[in-house]
Amino acid sequence: MTATITPLSAPSGGVPPLVDTPNALDEAAARLAAGQGPVAADAERASGFTYTSRAQLVQLFRRGSGLTLIDAAALPDLRTVMDALSGVEWVFHAASQDLPCLRECGVFPERVFDTELASRLLGEASVGLAAVVARTLGLGLAKEHSAQDWSRRPLPGAWLNYAALDVVVLLDVRDALEKELVAAGKLEMLYSETASVLAAPAPGPRADPWRRTRGAHVLKDSRRLAVLRAMWEARDSLAAERDLFPGRVLPDSALVAAALALPEERAALGHIPPFNGRRQSKLLTYWWEALCRGAATPDIPPVKAPRALATPPARNWARRNPAAADRLAQAKAALAEVSAERRIPVENLAQPELVRQILFRAPEDAAAALAALGARPWQIELVAPVLDAAIAAHPDVP
Repeated sequence: MTATITPLSAPSGGVPPLVDTPNALDEAAARLAAGQGPVAADAERASGFTYTSRAQLVQLFRRGSGLTLIDAAALPDLRTVMDALSGVEWVFHAASQDLPCLRECGVFPERVFDTELASRLLGEASVGLAAVVARTLGLGLAKEHSAQDWSRRPLPGAWLNYAALDVVVLLDVRDALEKELVAAGKLEMLYSETASVLAAPAPGPRADPWRRTRGAHVLKDSRRLAVLRAMWEARDSLAAERDLFPGRVLPDSALVAAALALPEERAALGHIPPFNGRRQSKLLTYWWEALCRGAATPDIPPVKAPRALATPPARNWARRNPAAADRLAQAKAALAEVSAERRIPVENLAQPELVRQILFRAPEDAAAALAALGARPWQIELVAPVLDAAIAAHPDVP
């Protein structure tokens, strides 16, 4: 860590006006096209406030064109910007967090430099943006507005200043980390990883998302779970209609309380907090009808969620497959040594679930198995010998 940290309170050129009209967007795209080198990018969402995870604000900084702040709520189609930056490298901190919402705006970078991932590959213990900026540039970033409701309009000036600071330093951070990666022989590792991030498919919908309701574990029978599911679905529909985070429509605790009580009359539901409040009383019939649907449906969910066909939990291996448990113990120790020697976190050497899959099934060729599961060439080179050795030392007993 740099000994002296200089607080960074504002961009050197100030905060530019928010780009919030089509004409202003065309002008911004022209400025960005006239710049040089990579473009630093970040996006703010209203997580915890809105139903969707759409970008609300997009921040861009490119040398020669300066800082651009785009109101993505007013301008959700940013293909003009993408066209202006065709072939340009995009620099993110934690790209996997920002890429999904940018793709919704028509932004599809072809090449990415991820400063968080670079810091992980360099073995840094603290990889948050403020920590990385402090270490590489000796500058202090304040993060007091990171959890704001970015769907609010107009956006306060202090928020825009905060958002601007996240990108104006990013190109200098990128350059500093690139030098460290080159010195460590890890630059190609980084681009291999970011290429994988770009190629990764969007995650599919979760199975039975209603089972993730906080507190649902107290519901021990299928009928109450059916009520929870029906009320969860009713809340989700209303949240989507209003573009509100579901917990702001009705808290999880209320869903669980209603399912646990199983009131037999509408009035009884109205006595359960927060259904007895003024806001929820206006929706009491809506919630009561959802509860009745769950109470009457013949589609009763099992108390325990069906387990996906996957590797069993490692805690059960010693009983179910002792050889696999021994393989895992040996491989963990060996991978820890590789991690320390290469200064790469174990979870970046290979995803833990991927390692467990291979060690439980004990294929003849760990390298081929790793490749089939999406491991990158550099990961295969470092990890396959460890897995092969563990499998050879602890074969399955017929």
